[in-house]
Amino acid sequence: MILVSVVIPTFKRPELLNRCLAALTQQNFDRTAYEIIIADDAATEETKRLVEYWLERIGYVPGETENTPLLRYIPVTEKHGPAAARNVGWRAASGEIIAFTDDDCIPDSNWLKAGISAFKDEIVGVRGRIIVPLPNPPTDYELSTAGLEKAEFVTANCFYRREAIASINGFDERFTMPWREDSDLFFTLLKQGGKFVYAPDAIVTHPVRSASWGISLSQQHKSMFNALLYKKHPNLYKEKLPPVTPWHYYLIISSFIVFLLTILTENLYLAIVALMIWVIMTGRFCIKRLQQTSHTPKHIAEMIFTSLLIPFLSIFWRIFGALKFRVFFL
Repeated sequence: MILVSVVIPTFKRPELLNRCLAALTQQNFDRTAYEIIIADDAATEETKRLVEYWLERIGYVPGETENTPLLRYIPVTEKHGPAAARNVGWRAASGEIIAFTDDDCIPDSNWLKAGISAFKDEIVGVRGRIIVPLPNPPTDYELSTAGLEKAEFVTANCFYRREAIASINGFDERFTMPWREDSDLFFTLLKQGGKFVYAPDAIVTHPVRSASWGISLSQQHKSMFNALLYKKHPNLYKEKLPPVTPWHYYLIISSFIVFLLTILTENLYLAIVALMIWVIMTGRFCIKRLQQTSHTPKHIAEMIFTSLLIPFLSIFWRIFGALKFRVFFL
């Protein structure tokens, strides 16, 4: 009888998924008591063939095999995004408990055992420990990814009772990017009075993926979903995710706008003052990003370039999100 269903959303990352499946098929857990569900948000033949390869490798035969975990492939063909893919996965699951991880993660061999053992009476959810190995020194992107180690109930490593997820109809599929959809689920259940615990021995390693130069610019798109999370849970947002408003970004943008306006009006003194404020604030922002990160020429150039643009992109997407989701959000 299936006790726990592991749900993994994936999108065109067979190499990473292969590594994850290697870890999941070797769990120190009753091999007949768990299943692995791959929710393929791209519905590709390559991912489907990978799952078939692992079915053959572990020797699973439907209706006959009793000593191997059940592995299932489900293509996601309607709504898309990580929230939608996870909904497809848990709704197809058989287990009383749903375990979430990502295709770029490597669960420890005792991950399921430690996570499931933390469930006691009235416990709704369990979060495990995330380890993000970093080089020394890391890049800005790598250091940012390491923030997962301190995050609460992110879907890289968490467990929920299936009935609890069903009671709120799962993940909000308006979160179409991998950002804040897990916090939304956690906050919703928290407001319902759900009890949660931390299981430090339920370990998942999250290696940092290689990233293109200037990756932090495209990451700003996620800021729009902060507005949706704030709209749904303003108090918890302020409590769990400080600071709420990036005032330094607004100051940087305001000083640059004042500089442009004073240039047009030929007010040289104010133009110089506004330009100095913009340069100082942008420089401080860049230096702060470099304090604990790599100082290679390539990375320094990336930090300078992206620091010039991030405040503008971040605030653009925050305002876009506020308008899209109809909420006053700064």
